[in-house]
Amino acid sequence: MNTPTARPAQPWWRTAAIYQVYVRSFADGNGDGVGDLAGVRSRLPYLRDLGVDALWFNPWYRSPMADGGYDVADYRDIDPLFGTLAEAQDLIAEAHEHGLRVIVDLVPNHCSDQHPWFREALAADPGAPERERFWFAPGRGADGELPPNDWQSYFGGPAWTRTTGPDGTPGDWYLHLFAPEQPDLNWEHPEVRTEFESVLRFWLDRGVDGFRIDVAHGLAKKPGLPDVGPDPDVTDLPYQDVDAVHEVYRSWRKITDGYSGDRVFVGEVWLPTPEQFARYLRPDELHSAFNFEFLCCAWEFDAVKDVVDGTLAAHTEVGAPPTWVLSNHDTIRHTTRYGREDTSFDMGNKRLGAPTDRALGLRRARAAALLTTALPGGVYVYQGDELALGEVESIPDELIQDPTFVRSGGTDRGRDGCRVPLPWSADGPSLGFSPDGAADPWLPQPADWADQSAAAQAADPHSTLTLYRTALRLRRERLAALPEHLTWIPAAPGVLAFTRDGSFACAVNFTPHPQPLPPGSTPLLTSAPLTDGLLPPDACAWLDLPAAG
Repeated sequence: MNTPTARPAQPWWRTAAIYQVYVRSFADGNGDGVGDLAGVRSRLPYLRDLGVDALWFNPWYRSPMADGGYDVADYRDIDPLFGTLAEAQDLIAEAHEHGLRVIVDLVPNHCSDQHPWFREALAADPGAPERERFWFAPGRGADGELPPNDWQSYFGGPAWTRTTGPDGTPGDWYLHLFAPEQPDLNWEHPEVRTEFESVLRFWLDRGVDGFRIDVAHGLAKKPGLPDVGPDPDVTDLPYQDVDAVHEVYRSWRKITDGYSGDRVFVGEVWLPTPEQFARYLRPDELHSAFNFEFLCCAWEFDAVKDVVDGTLAAHTEVGAPPTWVLSNHDTIRHTTRYGREDTSFDMGNKRLGAPTDRALGLRRARAAALLTTALPGGVYVYQGDELALGEVESIPDELIQDPTFVRSGGTDRGRDGCRVPLPWSADGPSLGFSPDGAADPWLPQPADWADQSAAAQAADPHSTLTLYRTALRLRRERLAALPEHLTWIPAAPGVLAFTRDGSFACAVNFTPHPQPLPPGSTPLLTSAPLTDGLLPPDACAWLDLPAAG
């Protein structure tokens, strides 16, 4: 029997399994049809028993909800839709009692147009100090009728909106890389930096274990806000990955390093090259960042192997742990995507409505779950991944709330399809999401989700929920102590196989035919039953390897 080589104790976040809680769709405690903190607290035992190490909460701050809470009006309070600050503190404490750490979302690139700072800015005259915390600029053209530059919003349309003076005359423009209700903050202004350092301490003092940083690559802008131009270099855009952003994170790192308990930063860093990405993970900046290249890659042997190799190389260079993620609140659920002819993901081309083979997508999703939990580093589970939920593409137009739907003129149906409230039970009008007699869920649930509910799957030893529970338990008990690297091992053509230490291996069959397992290996856990000892197509196996020699 092989004995894993002992390693020095590592900070928890290097190997953590982190569960993403999209609060408004997780569980409704008060019956208004919207998820809340009371609902989350009632389901903490479920999350503990799932086997994750930490919870990441999407923004729960006071907000007009123009973009699902990513338009923050008060960074130090909880929106009444979700509960109270006292409830948040109770939730943090209760999560800790269950052995779960808490990561909260921080939105530093922009705030809400209802934030006191922006309301003061709009009330002030052009050039007033109150406007210097944001990006106000006169327009171009004879009467200032054109935006100050050619930047486009990520949500569609110009990234600028023109103000109107008290007398009704058009005024200056302000920058918003997302919705008009989300004005960009000016990180060259010292008050902006001081404010967010204070916000960090506010939540650290209340026991949070870390922060997920929204649009982490976007805070700094090039001086003068130059045009992008007709043929931009995607590695050198004026509104993202500007060098000054790194000084922000170096100053933040000093703050978290001053607290006990290994507090952590996780960056949302969408950038075109691994070299740019890795700079955010230098030892004095962010601890980790989401691996979007893996999330976006196709379910194909070469694509997956290349991304794994590239990811490990980039992270090794800066000594940071990689992360592995399959879905989140902004992307098509991978159970749906993996059942399509094109299994890759592109934020600019979501391909909603494409034909989907549900059974094929499910097989691949189960295999991907074992693959990601076997790789070295951290892993993220988006709520509902463990139930193999698919993208909901039948939401009526009038019920869609994502601002990208309106901003795109309806050509982009947005992200609501991956945000539908979870099914907890197999019966009732909300499938257990809300208590009896509650209002309808804020987004409609498909009728066929009853069979995929947590209650239905908990009783099924072959369900995806059971697979996740088993994998996460084994990961914690055995894999977390393995070396933070892997070695590819020989396997049949089209089978991706690696070992972490010579005693444990993972193999994925990307071919359309059953394939043999590595010689002498013994199955530990499989995403699908073996066929006469062979690994079926689109399946993954965890394996014990024979002792060396």
